[in-house]
Amino acid sequence: MHAVVHSCSLTGLDGVVIDVEVDISNGLPKHTVVGLPDTAVQEARERTKSAIRNSGAVFPDRRLTVNLAPADIRKEGPIHDLSMAVGILLASGQLDGFTDGTAVFLGELSLDGGVRHADGVLPMVALARDAGMDKAFVPHADGVEAAIVEGIQVYPVESLQQLIAHYMGTIRIDPLPVTEMSSTDTKYPVDFADIRGQDHVKRALEVAAAGAHNVLMIGPPGSGKTLLARALPSILPAMSLDEAIEVTKIYSVAGQLSDGRALMSARPFRSPHHTVTYAGLVGGGSTPRPGEISLAHRGVLFLDELPEFGRQSLESLRQPLEDGVITITRAAYSVEMPARVMMVAAMNPSPSGFADTDAADQRFSSRAAQRYRQRISGPLLDRIDVHVDVPRLDYASMAGPAVSDSSADIQTRVAEARERQSMRLQSHDLHVNAELTARLVPRICTLDEPAETLLRQAHDRLGLSGRGHHRVLKLARTIADLAASESIQTQHLAEALNYRPQLDDEG
Repeated sequence: MHAVVHSCSLTGLDGVVIDVEVDISNGLPKHTVVGLPDTAVQEARERTKSAIRNSGAVFPDRRLTVNLAPADIRKEGPIHDLSMAVGILLASGQLDGFTDGTAVFLGELSLDGGVRHADGVLPMVALARDAGMDKAFVPHADGVEAAIVEGIQVYPVESLQQLIAHYMGTIRIDPLPVTEMSSTDTKYPVDFADIRGQDHVKRALEVAAAGAHNVLMIGPPGSGKTLLARALPSILPAMSLDEAIEVTKIYSVAGQLSDGRALMSARPFRSPHHTVTYAGLVGGGSTPRPGEISLAHRGVLFLDELPEFGRQSLESLRQPLEDGVITITRAAYSVEMPARVMMVAAMNPSPSGFADTDAADQRFSSRAAQRYRQRISGPLLDRIDVHVDVPRLDYASMAGPAVSDSSADIQTRVAEARERQSMRLQSHDLHVNAELTARLVPRICTLDEPAETLLRQAHDRLGLSGRGHHRVLKLARTIADLAASESIQTQHLAEALNYRPQLDDEG
């Protein structure tokens, strides 16, 4: 007797539909699982046996072979338990009402037959839909999450016994309606209107948010760098449904979706400590898992005390900041995970946290401060478009009333600027100015004549590198978009030049 049902296997966010082939033949009782199963899959033999018996069905005491195909892909985790149990019941003739040859079965089984939560259900259901499957039977706890995917019917299963009864016709499991994205406004813990002073930093963050540019804030302890960074998500445009699904897939694979949450509606804000490991930051492990940079996809990655991070970890950010993806390579395969983030970094001006003097023109003059700054490589600094000083607040700024635009007001301006960029760049499959390639910069970032003269003078005086030249133009294009200007004018370019690093390009 032979039967075939379907499951899914993921590598990163990608994967394949798995054919679970079950063969029952005469011979001494023996249960074999083949097809490169890991330990958790091998242990499914005992879980499925107990679950089938405790669900009122009969486990066949004959020679039983389960093949997970394709055989050259390693199968990991308990996600295949439910499909293996269904295949055994089907092959042994106990599911007469089974007609779902184009369905996938996902979930871990408990010994009493309950179907438990499994990580990565959302991307697996999306994968099954794309492979032509029309039904997905998933753990009840993951049903709302899986129902985000359109074009496939999602059935929430509480137990193997319930699924058997469904196919025997004694009860009916109804498919879930498609989960809609909540329209409720996201609440953020920090509003720009509550932050006193630092108006020039708020402006810099508004510009950065409008074009998705990376930011470096430099200032002494207590100047408000962390507070400003935590307020940044409140001025970013709301995520589209496609962006929300992208982010939710990552959190589903990482097992970090909150209980009962179907869809990530707020842009992520990740703030790893500087002691984070290389794998923790970029992702990795024997089974590659998303790191902090992927968990911040479509949101903000905040790196406080930037020079304190490990050199290897910081250098590993160069490729994802440029390409928007992180590649994790193993001996047998490589995995790409999305990493389209706004990196916001903060650092003190010197190892002690304070400059040797309050004189602005001598702020980075000491050797200690220079060595501290040089822990960050030139190529990494070259990928940061906005450099801004965050000075200590004086008494008047602290004691006076907070006078600033609210996050909602700034978010409106940012959203309008991004809409202008999206319309301009849609034919190039880009969305924001930070994604502009060197080939597109001259075509997109057009200057009026006075601005052209200013850039020529600045280029010679500041010794701009090729990348620095393009970085200034992209930033000026964003400032012009905030001003609803078709061309880059002198004031837009002057502001962009003002956000250059205090130390010229060195790499």
